[in-house]
Parts: sequence; structure tokens; C-alpha cells
Amino acid sequence: MDLDATDKRILAELVANARISTTELARKVGLSKTPVAARIKAMEEIGLITGYRAILSPLKLGLTHVTYLEVRLSDTRERALRAFNEAVRAIPEVEECYMIAGGFDYLLKVRSRDMADYRRIMGEKISALPHVHATSSYVAMEAVVEQSWMSL
Repeated sequence: MDLDATDKRILAELVANARISTTELARKVGLSKTPVAARIKAMEEIGLITGYRAILSPLKLGLTHVTYLEVRLSDTRERALRAFNEAVRAIPEVEECYMIAGGFDYLLKVRSRDMADYRRIMGEKISALPHVHATSSYVAMEAVVEQSWMSL
């Protein structure tokens, strides 16, 4: 789907506030309700908009400790990768997980209350993941940029 300037404004408004009424959204983008609703429906149908959610504040939940974790596996055949992928998805403290091309296999973003909590997560959950050979942890000192979407 080719996005025009109005589609991009609609998306930007929805990202900023997914609970905005269609009437208010229409007013902000300069259209009436019917074409705005039709554009949103079209973007949902093609899978550009995949859902709506509440974004919780990790800080208000006491999850102030962020650690990035390099994971190297002992086996990188497809079966081992699938087993790791399935198991890591079950750890709620893992906020993000990416398979990486380079000197290690996965990069995880782990949120915890503090260093002791992170140590517990490492010892009980992450080190028990299938095929984990080695890890390296990097503790974040401050979030300088933290976005939930990319600029269109």
C-alpha cells in the first residue's frame, strides 16, 4: 500500500493515541469521519495496522534495570534455533530478542527491578534456555532514545 501524506498523519495520530475518536482524528487530519474510518480499515486489512495496545510504563512498574545480553549458542542448526526461539518467548522479562548475524547469535533486551533481579533471571531462566553456550551482559545506564515506531 502506498501511503500518502494523510495516511501518514492518521498513523502518527494513532501511534500517539490509539484511543482517539474517529471524529477527533478526522478533525486533526482534515477529512470527514467516513474516509478516515475507511483508510484505517484498509490499513488494518492489509496488515499495516496489526493491533492496538496499552503501553505500560516500565518505570512505574519498578522495572528500571535494562540489560542487553549477547547470547552465543552451542548449536545453530534449524532445530536448535527453533527450540531457543520458542523457549525465549516464554520469558516475560525478555522485552526484545533478535537473531543476529555476526560474532554472536542473539541479542536480548531484558527488563528487571535491579541487579539482583537480573541475576535471578539469568540464573533461573536465560542460562537454562536450550543450547546456550555463552552470554555477555551490558547494563544500560540511561535511555537516550526509546521509540515504539519509526518515522514514516
